[in-house]
Amino acid sequence: MSRRVVIAEDEAIIRLDLKEILLDEGYDVVGETGRGDDAVELVRLHQPDLAILDVKMPGADGLQAARDIRDLDMQVAVLILTAFSQRNLIDEARDAGVVAYLVKPFQRIELIPAIDQAMSRCEQEWAIDAESRQAVHDGLVGQQAIAEDKLETRRLVDGAKGRLMERHGLSESDAFGFIQRTAMGTRSRMIDVARQVLEGTLEP
Repeated sequence: MSRRVVIAEDEAIIRLDLKEILLDEGYDVVGETGRGDDAVELVRLHQPDLAILDVKMPGADGLQAARDIRDLDMQVAVLILTAFSQRNLIDEARDAGVVAYLVKPFQRIELIPAIDQAMSRCEQEWAIDAESRQAVHDGLVGQQAIAEDKLETRRLVDGAKGRLMERHGLSESDAFGFIQRTAMGTRSRMIDVARQVLEGTLEP
């Protein structure tokens, strides 16, 4: 099943280029606009997997649109397009829930890896969120401690991914996949699998 994408870019030529590249690569462009506020409505309406937002747009800029999309509480990865001179916005973008960015003008070969990175990071985050919620449901973690549990899980999983990447030459997504599959296969939590990887008692 192809990933569904909403594009928000106020320069029509860039928007058309983006759409053509995405369609060629098998993505499903479910909505496009030149306005930030319309982008949020398109995301609400179509529930895409990914929203590509330009930083500078009328209606609402890309960062405000990203915040509004985050507040919809839907599983949508957000990738920001930024001009080279706007790279100081990256920290602000991260706080707004943006998981990847691309500096304009970008090359076709840069777009798909950036999307893959954005989707991979979000899917990992969603998996950790889901596991923490399940742990609360199972009585393993108290409701008050869920934020702390997610933070600790993320910290250990990131460390374990780094070890797997360094020692076994795995990509980030493959390293996470190993942790996730092992947890499911052994009916344990990713945080416990990550600890074993970091202790050196578990290898691929």
